Amino acid sequence: MIHSVFQTRVRYVETDRMGVVHHSNYLNWFEAARIQMLDEIGLPYQAMESEGYLIPVISAELTYERPSFFDDRLDVHLYLRECPRARFNFDYEVKRADELLARGRTMHGFMSPSGQAVRPPVHFVERIKEVGFASDEAQA
Repeated sequence: MIHSVFQTRVRYVETDRMGVVHHSNYLNWFEAARIQMLDEIGLPYQAMESEGYLIPVISAELTYERPSFFDDRLDVHLYLRECPRARFNFDYEVKRADELLARGRTMHGFMSPSGQAVRPPVHFVERIKEVGFASDEAQA
């Protein structure tokens, strides 16, 4: 499993008239967490695009547990629990300290710039296995 934590501070512009973070911002934070995780493991998204691979969101789920507010310091936990195949999922937890505010999931696939579904590049899968799933394969 791969676990990464993206930290953010709620900006005023991210809140609504009630002073609560607008629901759409959580998906932006999920994306920021994915980009950070890919950077951390040496697979920057920009490099993937330059190689001709896009990783679109196929579906997104989000459940709100508690509101977040202007100036909150948040941790967005990202989990990649399974090695990517044609499609793969990221799970998320948004926390203020130890308080769970939201949880979510996004499903992704690989696509060519022309819009065709493609298999993930071999070096991508190998790096994911190396970073987060090497001990799983050793046990198999």
